[in-house]
Amino acid sequence: MAELQEVQITEEKPLLPGQTPEAAKTHSVETPYGSVTFTVYGTPKPKRPAIFTYHDVGLNYKSCFQPLFQFGDMQEIIQNFVRVHVDAPGMEEGAPVFPLGYQYPSLDQLADMIPCILQYLNFSTIIGIGVGAGAYVLSRYALNHPDTVEGLVLINIDPNAKGWMDWAAHKLTGLTSSVAEMILGHLFSQEELSRNSELIQKYRNIVTHAPNLENIELYWNSYNNRRDLNFERGGDITLKCPVMLVVGDQAPHEDAVMADSGGQPQLTQPGKLTEAIKYFLQGMGYMASSCMTRLSRSRTASLTSAASIDGSRSRSRTLSQSSESGTLSSGPPGHTMEVSC
Repeated sequence: MAELQEVQITEEKPLLPGQTPEAAKTHSVETPYGSVTFTVYGTPKPKRPAIFTYHDVGLNYKSCFQPLFQFGDMQEIIQNFVRVHVDAPGMEEGAPVFPLGYQYPSLDQLADMIPCILQYLNFSTIIGIGVGAGAYVLSRYALNHPDTVEGLVLINIDPNAKGWMDWAAHKLTGLTSSVAEMILGHLFSQEELSRNSELIQKYRNIVTHAPNLENIELYWNSYNNRRDLNFERGGDITLKCPVMLVVGDQAPHEDAVMADSGGQPQLTQPGKLTEAIKYFLQGMGYMASSCMTRLSRSRTASLTSAASIDGSRSRSRTLSQSSESGTLSSGPPGHTMEVSC
């Protein structure tokens, strides 16, 4: 696989006083559906998968995941895993605008680019963390390549194709709203947008003034043309790996969990999400209980999880209850952990 680009960069801001910035390498490789850029942090760890992220529409890997991976207690995780952050085509910093008439890859084709990345890096397995459109891409990849995915953290995933009512509402909204406004409505709830907090102002500026807004619109269109993943609990079409489903507490469909819910927990609640990810990894056998930090000892009543094996949606067990023993039973392979942040 031919390498197109390799540059040495570092994180702009160290997280903790005296902390050495992580070295990173950014690569671009050709795939059957065009070039894709990804950034690698750390070095591969023996017998451990890579953490592999995929961002949502309107963002790139930095704007989507940097607050989470720069969070202090997350350092305990990233010390133990090499991680790969993928930028969807045309979303990387400094990306040129695609020429008029360019056919942007479908979400299924974006998933089909992932084997080229893993082949180039010589990585055999991953733990995926995806948000929105990125969660869909990783889910599609996991359905097609189950032996290479050890676990998935899916934030605000909508596995369903748009129905006729959704299409009508989308077309009507498009007559009165800009692409940037529609994408912001996808990323955040209306309540969050109306409050116009400093975070919302920051991300409104990122999306509205993006120099590659034409590229972002192409990714947005691919997301809106996605196919139904056809998940079946206990059926033939299902994710074979452990899955953690995450939804923000500002989401209008929190109880459904797998819904296009808005809100960005990795931006607004990095501490709670870090704790949940640690328990998830611990259940997979990668985080010993002795490694759990002060987060695992906190009483986080609002962070609720469930081990959903038989399709039940009981929320009777919380992370704060489980923290007394330092473990959270994850069940057999294929279990689902549901988290509301």
